[in-house]
Amino acid sequence: MTASAVSIRDWGWRHASRLAWALEHVTLEIAAGERVLILGPSGAGKSTLLHALAGVLGGADEGDAQGVLTVDGEDPAHRRGRSGLLLQDPDSQMILARVGDDVAFGCENLGVPRDEIWARVGEALEAVGLDVPLDRSTQALSGGQKQRLALAGVLAMHPGLLLLDEPTANLDPVGVAEVRDAVGRVLDKTGATLVVIEHRVDTWLPLVDRVIVLGTGGAVIADGHPDTVLTERGAELAAAGVWVPGHPPRVALPEPLPAGEALLDTRDLLTARVRGVPVGTPVSTTVRAGEVLAITGANGAGKSTLALTLAGLLRPEGGELTATATLSRGLGAAPIAWKSTQLLQRIGTVFQDPEHQFLATTVRRELEVGPRALGLEPAEIDARVDDVLARLGLAHLERAHPFTLSGGEKRRLSVATALVSRPDILVLDEPTFGQDALTWARLVELIGALRAEGSAIITVSHDAEFVAALADRTLTLTALRPEQSDTEEAA
Repeated sequence: MTASAVSIRDWGWRHASRLAWALEHVTLEIAAGERVLILGPSGAGKSTLLHALAGVLGGADEGDAQGVLTVDGEDPAHRRGRSGLLLQDPDSQMILARVGDDVAFGCENLGVPRDEIWARVGEALEAVGLDVPLDRSTQALSGGQKQRLALAGVLAMHPGLLLLDEPTANLDPVGVAEVRDAVGRVLDKTGATLVVIEHRVDTWLPLVDRVIVLGTGGAVIADGHPDTVLTERGAELAAAGVWVPGHPPRVALPEPLPAGEALLDTRDLLTARVRGVPVGTPVSTTVRAGEVLAITGANGAGKSTLALTLAGLLRPEGGELTATATLSRGLGAAPIAWKSTQLLQRIGTVFQDPEHQFLATTVRRELEVGPRALGLEPAEIDARVDDVLARLGLAHLERAHPFTLSGGEKRRLSVATALVSRPDILVLDEPTFGQDALTWARLVELIGALRAEGSAIITVSHDAEFVAALADRTLTLTALRPEQSDTEEAA
């Protein structure tokens, strides 16, 4: 399949439920075979642009479009087989129950011969480093493994235009390099055009030959060779929230206090998503007030499962998980036995996928769910909601539907839904996903302030800078091999 060319002229898009245009007056030409990295602050419309190029924005009932956007001279909706899109949320891209079938799905819809389909499936899984049986349940995969699965499904279609939206966000460092290299091999073999969105620039610089930077509202504020754009405009772009190598975000953190009282204690704790199938080796640790515990390790090591178990949302598979009297306040020592309203004040959880915890039709109403469940007075609810909206840069979106937000905005909203109930322990799964440099710094400073106020923070993260900035202790989960054990070290 030959590479695709893109033409965008004075184009824009506004979702039906949003007052402002997500993108407006965008004009770009991307030649066949170019490899383009798109940068920009959170909410600049980067994902919307990729969805438009893939032809999946929807019709007039979902929003308003202006201008002209074409792939190979045609409306992208008529050229869907030419474009392969990897979404920010891999769960949104899973179709079938088994790994092999899911990777084959796109090829089957394109009418690829059966024998060739299964050859492509094997090649794609090998390329992304997903070494699991073809009949493995897609729901049994970790977040990072699902990301690789989704990418394999895209690569297997051999698209002329490869559209990648934060393709390495949930991957461990080894996985990041493997996926980037897999994309490079596919591009070398097929000559396909690449358009990739990634906040962290270093990963993709060896692969791309052009950088386009979008500002607020989709305005193109920089466009050119990566060296030229990032060197000549580096300081300016960093000030606008773009992650620029050599320009780290500035973070002001209060001095951490000594760790306080024990809140949770584990002894030889085993965790599992499916009863009888442990996903890791025994973990023994103590969670204390006023400290940040970072859970790290390779994809599939059980990090999210451990976090959900500590949060009282999954039943321990074995060993002990004990809430101290300081945390339980008369409820008993097993968090899994607590009611949801009791958990709200004690352990707040932010899932890896933000959309899994959205319940309301506007951002403000979403933030009111927890405080209302706690029976707070309206004035107190308004004060709390206004506070987190301001602190996380979401005030201008208070009337927007949560599902219309950008990936980074959804992540900040999911964090805010937990913060607004002011729990003793905050459990965060990949809290910095999709953040630009400025919103990343806001999150780091906010979590640092919570720690200084005495909250305990448990965070799952592949973000080395985030862990280095905040973690008081690091719990590193190892691969699922019996001879290995989990290690804990001081940060």
